[in-house]
Amino acid sequence: MIHRLSAMTIQENESVAAPAGRRDWAWAVSTLCGIGHLRPGPGTWGSAVTVVLWFAVARSIAPSQQPAAALIWAAVATAIGIPAATCEARRCGLHDPSHVVVDEMAGQMVTLIAAPVQWKTLVLGFILFRCFDILKPPPIRHLERLPGGVGIVVDDLGAGVYGLVVLQLITHAWAGVFR
Repeated sequence: MIHRLSAMTIQENESVAAPAGRRDWAWAVSTLCGIGHLRPGPGTWGSAVTVVLWFAVARSIAPSQQPAAALIWAAVATAIGIPAATCEARRCGLHDPSHVVVDEMAGQMVTLIAAPVQWKTLVLGFILFRCFDILKPPPIRHLERLPGGVGIVVDDLGAGVYGLVVLQLITHAWAGVFR
């Protein structure tokens, strides 16, 4: 009986996490068009895809305009991501569903705001953001308690700020390595 209930719960959770008939704008935005369903580590996949996309896009932007473009990208991901994450969290009945990864995009872009667009800084920014997102140093853990999509996205923005500060300290301290 317990095994049957456990199997039923797993099936219900899987069907909620990837609703075949409910793939609307909120699903597309919150999962980054399904990236959030990749395993293992959907958040890591969301961050990795963001870094690769930023590298591709930033190469066509003048270096002096890249910080503003990264800031705008983070702001748009946040503005659209909060309502999308709220809808998807309500739909599946979870406070912070693992398949919602638009928050990783927003936070990762905050980390990269003033980073030179080169492989060393992008890889370091990726690692720093993922570490801060997983460890959630104070006050980030408190931010994830905010309701709905706000809590889902804002804690990653906090991790992004930590990543931004540390990345800037490292790239300025070892400027010769990162130029």
